[in-house]
Amino acid sequence: MARKKIVAGNWKMNTLPAEGVELAKSVVAGRGEVCECVNFIVCPPFTHLAQVIEQVKGSDIAVGAQDCATEAKGAYTGEVAASMIAALGCKYVILGHSERRQYYGETSESLNKKMAQAYANGLTPIYCVGENLEEREAGNHFAVCKAQIEEVVYNLTEEQFASLVIAYEPVWAIGTGKTATAEQAQEIHAYIREVLRAKFGAAAEECPILYGGSCKPSNAAEIFAKEDVDGGLIGGAALKAEDFLAIGKGF
Repeated sequence: MARKKIVAGNWKMNTLPAEGVELAKSVVAGRGEVCECVNFIVCPPFTHLAQVIEQVKGSDIAVGAQDCATEAKGAYTGEVAASMIAALGCKYVILGHSERRQYYGETSESLNKKMAQAYANGLTPIYCVGENLEEREAGNHFAVCKAQIEEVVYNLTEEQFASLVIAYEPVWAIGTGKTATAEQAQEIHAYIREVLRAKFGAAAEECPILYGGSCKPSNAAEIFAKEDVDGGLIGGAALKAEDFLAIGKGF
């Protein structure tokens, strides 16, 4: 069974509501130029999830949130529950992004709670793993990714795992001037699949693993050609509809 091909755009803390609506409109307008085999996902800020969802209605473009709370509801000022995201019509939620781990102290403990909330509300997690520069240069990249998977993904049921998306982020190659080669991407993606296979067996062959390291129209085809790379989690290039769609043409 062929794995899903996914191009997901993480808009991060960019775009005001009107800008986000225009960006979504442009993605919808150009969608027909890209193979239907590619699954597009856009992940705007919380403030305009509803408007973007409205804008992509009638298309096959899915919408995801960039995070969700560890708790279902209650006195958690500033938090956004998975149930709230799902009620808007979101299908996906990014969890464990390197920026959340680095700046906001996310741990496997909190991510296990977030994963449980996502599944309880019918959301598909895009679970991020990856090592920073210090860990890569010390040769610990395999161990870091393995731990991030074992401590969270291994706690999923087989049914939950069947809908999971993994995104590998080489944190050391994002905004540092260093670049991960397509071969390096394939090496770590293949290793991640091996770690998944150890727990979930043949089901690991169907889990999409996205590359999240400065993927652009110029390098997408080379990276996506690798056997274990099933698409990309796109940052900066997702903020221009033309570039975002061009990455989808990399398949």
